Formats: sequence, structure tokens, C-alpha cells
Amino acid sequence: MKIGFLGLGHMGAPMAANLVKAGHDVLAFDPVPAAQEQARTDGATVVPTAVEAVAGREVVITMLPNGKLVLDVYADILPAAEPDTLFIDCSTIDVADARTAAERAVAAGHRALDAPVSGGVAGAAAGTLTFMVGGAEADFAAGLPVLEVMGGKVVHCGGAGVGQAAKICNNMLLGVSMVALSEALVLGEKLGLSHQSFYDVVSTASGQSWSLTTYCPVPGPVPTSPANNDYKPGFATALMTKDLGLAANALQANGVDGQLGALAAEIYTRFNQTDAARDFSAIVTDIRDRSNQEASE
Repeated sequence: MKIGFLGLGHMGAPMAANLVKAGHDVLAFDPVPAAQEQARTDGATVVPTAVEAVAGREVVITMLPNGKLVLDVYADILPAAEPDTLFIDCSTIDVADARTAAERAVAAGHRALDAPVSGGVAGAAAGTLTFMVGGAEADFAAGLPVLEVMGGKVVHCGGAGVGQAAKICNNMLLGVSMVALSEALVLGEKLGLSHQSFYDVVSTASGQSWSLTTYCPVPGPVPTSPANNDYKPGFATALMTKDLGLAANALQANGVDGQLGALAAEIYTRFNQTDAARDFSAIVTDIRDRSNQEASE
């Protein structure tokens, strides 16, 4: 297929590369020179502007940092696209922004899906991302062959914006889970429990979670977790902070008594001020440092 791809960051670059590997004709745009060079190396055709990246394309994929940028970019590219182009936004943005983007695409004579992802940089590189998709059934069916190239699981969650709703709910749970796990690990340390013993018990007990068994925030028990690589991010603290902020806003806007979700957003907002570039699982180091500081006072 003829695909336009806008946004070639840590996630977008390997996603676009997998489309090229699968034989698709990819026009790519990103304002960052290093991203452009990587896209060329991966076999995409890099063009100077976003408008040129959508010219003559059947599908246009966006992977951008926030909802305002998505809407700003759509304002530029929707008029330039061929009629009935399928726009797939893989960014993680507010549900309201996702619905606005879809409405504007449809009003301009196109089709639209919101399709945020889970799986991090490793999943993007391996083509094993999970896509949570919102949009019409027919548009989902049209986009499925493209999404399956980049993902191991593609779930149609409902109408416009519902893919974003699934992503926000998932990441709120993940953030809360990682904070709770980190607190339990630090408590175990204080009580003389080794990390390995903690893991051996909890990984097969009622406290088991993905945060522990796949993404353990301390070195040792899960060798592939970022904790064993100085918390080099698979999913950076800055991104978790953004997603928890979206979740906190959604909790308030929809009248949900989500105390843990709101508190997790506050905890990560504070941590993000000093450790934005580290993996979000490094929150355990902040909890440990603060615990030791309080004990010495």
C-alpha cells in the first residue's frame, strides 16, 4: 500500500521500518534531521514536509507527542490528501482530541481510526505492539492489514476515541501497579527480604502482576527488565507522566472517584521533574531514596 508516516521518534521509526520491510511504499516526514536519516537507512522515502508525505497516499499514520500537535498537523494535511484516505493516529492523546481529529477527518472526506499502542520501543522494533483501535467497523477492517504488520495484537475497542480510552485506562493501571510494587519491594528491603525471595513468592502468589514478572523494577529477577540496564527506557517516565495526566483529567471530567489514579499522576509528576528520561520503573529508586531520607530525619 501507499502509506504516509508522520512522526519518526523512538516508536514511530521502527514502526515505519516494519512497514517498509513488509513491502509497503512509505513516504515519511519528521522535522528532526537524525530521524530523517534513520528513516532513509530503513528504506523509507523521506520528504521535506508533512503535506508532501500524504500526497497520493491510501493510508496516513501519525505518531505524535500530544493532541494539540495532532490537530495542528491534521489542519495542514487533511486538505492535501486524496479523498477517502484512511488516517490512523497512533499517538496517545486525550479522548476528546482523538474524537475531534476523527470528526475533522470525516468532515474533510476521509476515514479515521485512533490506534494508540502498548509494548514500548522493543515491541515497536519487533512488530509485536498491541493496538487499541477506535473507529467504524469498515475503517477498522481497512486498516487491519497495516496494523498487523506493526503489531502482534490488534483490538477493535469501539467507536472514535475508544481506542484512546483503552490506552488511558491500561496505563493508569500500569502506573498504579508499578508504584504499589515499588513500595512493596522497598518495604521488603527494610524487613530483610531479598529481591529474589520477594520475586519467587509474589510472582506465583496473589500479588502477581505484569509489572513484576515482565518489568521487575529491581535488577536480578527479570534479566530483560530496564532495571538491569540502568533504567534505560523502554517507556520513559516523561511518557508515563503524560499518560497518567490524561487519565487524571479523564477521571475528573467523568466524575470517577479515582483516588489511586490521581495519586499516581502526582507521584510521577514529581519524579518526572528529575528523572524524565529514565524508564518509568525507576520510580522504585525514588521511593527508596525518599524512604531512606525520612528514616535519617
